[in-house]
Amino acid sequence: MAKARAIIKRRKAVQNIRKITRTMQLIATARFQAAYNRATATKPYTERITELVEQLSRGAGDIEHPLLRVNTESRRSVLIVITSNRGLCGGYNAAILRSALDHLRDREHAGETVDLHVLGRKGTGFFRFLNRPMAVARSGFEDKPLFDDVNDIAQQMMEAYERRQINSVHVTFMRFISTAVQRVTTLQLLPIERPAAGDGAARAGEVQYEFTPPAPELLAELLPETVRVRLFQCFTDAAVSEQVARMVAMKAATDAAGDMVRSLTQQYNRARQSQITLELLDIVSGAEAIK
Repeated sequence: MAKARAIIKRRKAVQNIRKITRTMQLIATARFQAAYNRATATKPYTERITELVEQLSRGAGDIEHPLLRVNTESRRSVLIVITSNRGLCGGYNAAILRSALDHLRDREHAGETVDLHVLGRKGTGFFRFLNRPMAVARSGFEDKPLFDDVNDIAQQMMEAYERRQINSVHVTFMRFISTAVQRVTTLQLLPIERPAAGDGAARAGEVQYEFTPPAPELLAELLPETVRVRLFQCFTDAAVSEQVARMVAMKAATDAAGDMVRSLTQQYNRARQSQITLELLDIVSGAEAIK
């Protein structure tokens, strides 16, 4: 009977865990919907302003801007790594950190010094464990990134790049493609890549622009805005991808707990049946002994 009691206690513990994981799954689902609405609302603006800058750059010909210029003088670059503040989201953080380490090794093998800007408790804890110095370690970003906070980061990066203190800025994050597909991406934020010369001729119906004010003045406003919105899109994609990963992980944990409850129930039934059989044998043996 002691074995049956132990199984009952274990089954009750698993049932309590299942309630917790089920609740976390529902919370992640609700947060996912809110994060998804924000990410999809900002994506058309990000894509359109990027396309507009490409078209203006092609139409304006060879123009110069500090954010387009490649800084060959500096051997220092920046890598921004966006991770989560909380765990229980499957392999979300592990995939991002592996990609960030690969980028770091490639840059360091090329003779560059990489300044790490890590956003999220999981990322900062990981790099502290590796004893790798970080220029910035922040954990204030949750599932609702604010544009003002992202704008401050983008402004710092652009100022450092314009002063030629760094030669590039990359962002490693989880890009949201759909609810079934999220892909780790290392995006080059700076310098802004110039569109290829043949792209404009290849596109049908390319718009011809007349610039008022001149193209350099327009791009002087649009290029920094492009950097800001692209970085903000990275944060919104990371937020919705985190909630998808947590939702999937908690559903898998809930299903696994349900399977374990069923298995423990079968074990308890077998143990109880064995105990009943032994008790019946004792009764029958005692009755036979009395005769």
